[in-house]
Amino acid sequence: MNGFNMHRAYAIARKEVMHILRDPFTLAIALGLPVLLVTFFGYAIDFETKNIALIVADADNGPAARRFKEVFSSSGYFRLVEPGPAGSVEMLDSGRAAAALFLKPGFSKKIKGGGVVEAQFVLDGSDNSKAAAVMGYLPGIQRAAQGKLTGTVPREPFRLETRFLYNPELNSRWFTVPGLAAIIIGLLAILLTALTVAREWENGSMELLLATPVRPLEIIAGKLVPYGALVLAGVFFVYLAARLVFGVPFEGSHLLYLAACLLFVTAALSQGLLISVVTRQQQVAMQFSMISGLLPSMLLSGFIFPVESMPVFFQYLTMLLPPRWFMAAARGITLKGANLAELAVPFLALGFLSAAMLALAIKKFKTDLEP
Repeated sequence: MNGFNMHRAYAIARKEVMHILRDPFTLAIALGLPVLLVTFFGYAIDFETKNIALIVADADNGPAARRFKEVFSSSGYFRLVEPGPAGSVEMLDSGRAAAALFLKPGFSKKIKGGGVVEAQFVLDGSDNSKAAAVMGYLPGIQRAAQGKLTGTVPREPFRLETRFLYNPELNSRWFTVPGLAAIIIGLLAILLTALTVAREWENGSMELLLATPVRPLEIIAGKLVPYGALVLAGVFFVYLAARLVFGVPFEGSHLLYLAACLLFVTAALSQGLLISVVTRQQQVAMQFSMISGLLPSMLLSGFIFPVESMPVFFQYLTMLLPPRWFMAAARGITLKGANLAELAVPFLALGFLSAAMLALAIKKFKTDLEP
């Protein structure tokens, strides 16, 4: 009676499956919401800085000045706007423009005479990420402008040829969509488990389950397995959206990707179970799930900010978060075609964290239920 009985765990799992089928809202959230969010945010989140509003204060209006402005507009990064009545600086202050280009009188005349000319480029530095991207564009624009205005390009002492591996077009969606999938799937797994088990506590049905011969470990297995399968079905639909909608390549092994998903989903489901045991209320469980599932995944997993750029304390802190390791495994398998030997560290970390989270959830669950 004290051992694990597969038939009793199957009975609990069957009850959960029937509950899921009777609740179309939960089914729609589990299968439709991940695809909807990945599609929506996949289009909305773009790390490429484009369409930068550039004020052009042209006091020359000569042919060389016009060609110089064309270099900026044809680059695809800048959108030229004329200074308003208030002036260029005021437009920068109000945020209607991110940069300003000032051309002095005599610009075209000096270019024609072979003289040295100057142009002032003023950049809004309040957004440092945008400012850094713009500064990266300027050397290329300067070389293109010199070639267009003078017909010569400065000779460089050496030529450094750059080649981008795994993402040759630098398509930001190839980078963001696998990361978004990790965040959304992890949060969904935590929410589904936390809310479902917390509802059992609120309704008093958990005590009814304990009055049966079913043991705590069988309850845990019966509840986690159906929701794990439901979340994995969501992973499949997200995979289809990434491939068909965004054209994200898949260079690696599907079995290896499935193994990484199983480890990550196990950790997320266990976290949701632990939250439900601690809170025992659906509203509080939802709040804890959002705080512990969404914020660390967004900010500390490497999705937005590289882990290597964080302070040393936070670099060590991220090692305790399954999303960080799943993010590395998912991107490595999807874009690089990495094998298990190359992803040994992320897989070992995912396995350890999943086992530790599951053991902690089981221990807390059994401690609260058994006399």
